Amino acid sequence: MSSRPPTNPTDAAADSRTVVPAAERTFFGHPWGLANLAGVEMWERFSFYGMQAILAFYIYYSVSEGGLGLPEAAATSIVGAYGGLVYLSSIVGAWVADRLIGAERAVLTACVVIMIGHISLAVLPGVAGLGVGLVAIALGSGTLKTTTSSVLGDMYAPGDTTRDAAFSIYYMGVNLGALIGPLLTSALWGWRGFHWGFGLAAIGMAVGLVQYLLMRRRTISVVGRPAPNPLPAAQRARLLIILVGAIALIAVLAATGVLRAERLSAIVVGLTLVAAVVMFAVILTSSEITSTERSRVIAFVPMFIASAVFWSLFQQQFGVVAIYADQRLDRNLFGVELPPSLVNSINPLFVIIFAGVFATLWTRLGSRQPSAPMKFALGTVIMGVAFLAFLPWSGGGPNSTPLYAIVLILLLFTFAELCLSPVGQSLATKLAPRAFHTQMIALFFLSIAVGSAGAGALGGFYTESSERPYFLIIGGASIAVGVLVALLSRWINKMMIDVR
Repeated sequence: MSSRPPTNPTDAAADSRTVVPAAERTFFGHPWGLANLAGVEMWERFSFYGMQAILAFYIYYSVSEGGLGLPEAAATSIVGAYGGLVYLSSIVGAWVADRLIGAERAVLTACVVIMIGHISLAVLPGVAGLGVGLVAIALGSGTLKTTTSSVLGDMYAPGDTTRDAAFSIYYMGVNLGALIGPLLTSALWGWRGFHWGFGLAAIGMAVGLVQYLLMRRRTISVVGRPAPNPLPAAQRARLLIILVGAIALIAVLAATGVLRAERLSAIVVGLTLVAAVVMFAVILTSSEITSTERSRVIAFVPMFIASAVFWSLFQQQFGVVAIYADQRLDRNLFGVELPPSLVNSINPLFVIIFAGVFATLWTRLGSRQPSAPMKFALGTVIMGVAFLAFLPWSGGGPNSTPLYAIVLILLLFTFAELCLSPVGQSLATKLAPRAFHTQMIALFFLSIAVGSAGAGALGGFYTESSERPYFLIIGGASIAVGVLVALLSRWINKMMIDVR
């Protein structure tokens, strides 16, 4: 990311904020812009998770079953690479918003790009439709992930006590979409086939786009409209040349077989790790940070590793766990066989149920609650335990795993997520040096990108004959990382210097 210009960066950022006075807030005490943005995010998550719930099956089901007939290893790799690309794109989207078009226009552009991606999956046949669709959805979703939060935050003054409540409402929309999307796309897949499910995801995103456009002028106005640090016109032509060159290089690598499906997730892991190392090096060697800030950045390194490990297990619910649900799970419920993709609605349902419970627990514990490093350690350990929980049933044949088992396992997924995920981005902002505030948030997203792509790379080792060692080794490794972070927690807390 480029640095801000030396002249009045604070004023530039302030110009993009249109704080809504309390007297004008009529949506449960909040601006109507919150309702608009939460609605858009709900429909985007509806389409995102609805599509992702059936994606792995579409890739490895045979052509006669409506799929592409690729190997299971290719399916997990593609799903993982796609997940990593979403979070890499969040960094690109933030840069485009800051330097080119502003956060609000980036929101609108992202919605259009996402809808185009889902339409491509629905109507374009074969691998071409898969490639075009996933790249467009990843770029759009990654951009929307950062820019909606930015626009929403700009409606509130920095010290406004209602800001956290606004984001709680916003994230409720996220989980509602994540819950309902897989239920409906799964039903349509079973009734009419994969492309109808993808089509429903496209319709969901179209509804979100229409809603945003209808409410845009009255609820968003000029919030987030200007680019706070616009790129000089002279540099835009050079940017276009670099972009065209990158697209051409990717096309050549794909045509020559370098970018094979089975390699995609490993390639994304490598690229993301290089980006993370470079960003850490740039921040730590900068003359613009103080010794206290440098100490805090160093403290973030083990947290970055723990986060990447956590997400490399958690994101397997869209790859390995999806395959397991298809091939091992007894999905018969009261005489009705449920589609395997319905498993993807279990975690969002648990998040809706337990998010408030965890928030209340941390609030009541107050200063006695676990420190951020201990929460990271706890989340990583629980995630490992969830993988070990597969062992009593793994290695069996079809229908060998009862439905209640996957429900309990995904409950552990949820508990692990609620220990680590809400803490991560908040911690990144607390530890961020003044001169690298955005870059530290980007580093947290890079940890998710590494983990998401890593989930796909690990999935390549999953086979019917290797189920037991697979769950044992990966679960045990996650527990080991969590224990190591717990042992280092005192040192990490010391290095964070007055940040808990």
